[in-house]
Amino acid sequence: MGLWSWFARRRKPSTDAGRPAFAAAIGPKEQEPLTPEQVADLKAAWAELAEAAKESAATGFHACARGGKPWQEDPAAVRSVAALLRRVDAADAATEGPTAK
Repeated sequence: MGLWSWFARRRKPSTDAGRPAFAAAIGPKEQEPLTPEQVADLKAAWAELAEAAKESAATGFHACARGGKPWQEDPAAVRSVAALLRRVDAADAATEGPTAK
């Protein structure tokens, strides 16, 4: 069997009308609404991130979700991004010497 025939061979049809078998595992899940305490915690986390972004020299960043829940809706993940910005800014200031801001 040559390389081209290996790439061109057909796969077995999936069990669910054109959807891969793993689609149910990675598909969107219904989320329960946030409680007022969770909303307040999320707003506080976003305020921390906004403050860290102002203090940082970063002009933007990109993050992705893990575990099926968007990082933007998880206070711990938002705080982790804020801590990362602070840590990177501190590391840059330490390596740049006295001319750093």
